[in-house]
Amino acid sequence: MSKRDYYEVLGVSKSASADEIKKAYRKVAMQFHPDRNPGNKEAEEHFKEAAEAYDVLSDADKKARYDRFGHAGVGGAASGGFGGGGMRMEDIFQNFGDIFGGEDVFSSFFGGGGGRGRHRGSRGSNLRVKLKLNFQEIASGANKKIKVKKYVVCNTCNGSGAKDKSSVQTCGSCGGQGQVRRVQQTFMGQMQTVVTCPTCNGSGQQITAKCAACKGEGRQYGEETLDLQIPAGVQEGMQLSMNGAGNAGEHGGPAGDLLILIEEERHPQLRRADLDVVYPLRVSFPDAVLGTSVEVPTIEGKAKIKIPAGTQSGKIFRLKGKGFPAFQSYERGDELVEVSVWSPQHLSKEELAMLERLKESPNFQPGNTPASEDEKGFFDKIKDAFS
Repeated sequence: MSKRDYYEVLGVSKSASADEIKKAYRKVAMQFHPDRNPGNKEAEEHFKEAAEAYDVLSDADKKARYDRFGHAGVGGAASGGFGGGGMRMEDIFQNFGDIFGGEDVFSSFFGGGGGRGRHRGSRGSNLRVKLKLNFQEIASGANKKIKVKKYVVCNTCNGSGAKDKSSVQTCGSCGGQGQVRRVQQTFMGQMQTVVTCPTCNGSGQQITAKCAACKGEGRQYGEETLDLQIPAGVQEGMQLSMNGAGNAGEHGGPAGDLLILIEEERHPQLRRADLDVVYPLRVSFPDAVLGTSVEVPTIEGKAKIKIPAGTQSGKIFRLKGKGFPAFQSYERGDELVEVSVWSPQHLSKEELAMLERLKESPNFQPGNTPASEDEKGFFDKIKDAFS
């Protein structure tokens, strides 16, 4: 099932301001909030969908990539554990809980969210890596193993930050709820709000003795090997995201994401022009006159093409389907082979004499027939590809 447009999900235009996007998200999130729709799986999916849309549109960098590449630009439709559909409820409340006003509305009127306001520790930061791919890997997709230096969950305390189980006790300030109620006097009278407990930072627990290995952080700096499955059809500058593969959070908090920026390695013979690839083919004067068969490189190997007799310099041959696939689409580009007739620079006396005799022959005089419109269009496309 294809993803809906994020602007459509929140009901805003592309020109909406950050404040308008935030208000729109709050409205949709409140409508489909799980406490307002208990047991309704469809509402829960809409709730997650809205959070995913807001996560992208509220971030200037992600929004710019989304506007340029669509879901592909933010990893929202990629395979192999990247992107969309991966937002967990705890991540949503952890990252966007403040938009719901501490959830006091739902706690007060629906009796829900008792433990939902509780979160573990702070979320880990995102990591960004650059990944170089050659033409064949881009065309076919690739499995890559990379080693990433980052914060990982502490093996000694499993992320709790405590020395042992007996070193963890219920927070005395919030009674283990992770939230405390505050009453403020306003011009409208007393207003009650629910906020994250400042003592335990919303975890509902306090540590009496810290883990010696991680000094109570619940994480350590280390190295992890990640298996990346890159889908076919990615492009230079595209960024994929792998949920939960970034830095581990403090005190058992959720991990950040790994952002993979795609870079293309230059091919020694081919050049990319959107989904097409271009190969400049040089043929000798005799081969152009008499015709020949030549082997040309392609993304995945080689192909043999026939050069008809009388082929002119600038002629372009199209190898159907030999270009790049579009990202998550059945569309595929072609290979364009541009012929350039090569002229020798050093000739013997005998060769010069032969050419002098042929020079005056009518068959060696250029005609006045203009290039076809199709050839002109292809040539312009080649020039654009190299500019």
